[in-house]
Amino acid sequence: MTTAPSDRRHAPRTRHDLGTHREIRLTARPAPGAPLTDELFEIVEVPTPSPEPGQLLVRTRVMSVAAVMRTLMDETTDVPMHPFTLGEPLYGPAIGEVVSAPGTRFSPGDLVQHDLGWREFALQDASAAKRVDPGLLPDPAAYLSQGPTAWMGVTRGAEVRPGDTVFVSGAAGGVGSLAGQAARLRGARWVVGSAGSQRKADILREELGYDAAILRGEGSIEEQLRAVAPEGIDAVIDNVGGEQLQASIAVANRGARIAIVGALGTQLAASGSPTTAIDTFSLLTRGITLRGTVLHADHLDLIPEWYHQFGAGLRDGTLTFPHSRLHGLDNAPRALRELVEGRHVGAVLVEL
Repeated sequence: MTTAPSDRRHAPRTRHDLGTHREIRLTARPAPGAPLTDELFEIVEVPTPSPEPGQLLVRTRVMSVAAVMRTLMDETTDVPMHPFTLGEPLYGPAIGEVVSAPGTRFSPGDLVQHDLGWREFALQDASAAKRVDPGLLPDPAAYLSQGPTAWMGVTRGAEVRPGDTVFVSGAAGGVGSLAGQAARLRGARWVVGSAGSQRKADILREELGYDAAILRGEGSIEEQLRAVAPEGIDAVIDNVGGEQLQASIAVANRGARIAIVGALGTQLAASGSPTTAIDTFSLLTRGITLRGTVLHADHLDLIPEWYHQFGAGLRDGTLTFPHSRLHGLDNAPRALRELVEGRHVGAVLVEL
């Protein structure tokens, strides 16, 4: 497992009562293309809510940050999620422990998955709570992986088949670091990933099962891709768009399947809202399929399937969960900033 050294300078606080808790709020929206700074966030002490019958009070144990959160900091977005509200706590995937659950089927100590991260305690309707099976995955934090999205891209978007040559763009991210492994499970013969640094490229090859890696910013992506996949590409899991998607189409074999599962090139653009020029003639003449896939819109049934696959793979060593884990709610803004800056491999988690 690839895990960055933990930062323990801000250890979680020990609480002896539930009178108040802390949450992180958005104080201002970043200017287009501007880096994230601590001034955009504030940590506020607020009363801890009391659950009514049918509600759960959940103590957050671990939360995740993702590139889409940078997009949600803007006032408007094309992402099918509501933007963060100024003066209100941010939200995001988290695993928590039930503290109180009056009139519900839950008991104190149960683990649940919720979308109210960025706060120490969350109040949730029991009907919306997703119980976490602590025995399914060796580490409950692995429920916060982006593996379901990777599995969707591999199985339904790109329809990876035995013997395929597969290209994964943004292969060192939360989705890409698992997509290459998932492609192997489907019988891929040769798996290529792209990365933004030599360090990450080495990790792809040495730890995450990739056969070859190409480097963003080190010359033509298309030329690099042709060099490491001289027989062409059969399946693509694209997390980036832009030049990498264009190169995928140029190198794709007849009948290739390209799954669009992310748009990091747009989400993390330094300025403006870039678009990708698509060679539709190549799509037509070579019968290439270009398919956008959204997990929570169309493929929710894959989530339990992935968890069972993931749990078995983690236990027998055929899969790993690449991630970085920072400690303390205070470090959540830093975690998002470092993710946007590309400092980590895999998922980025914050343990409270």
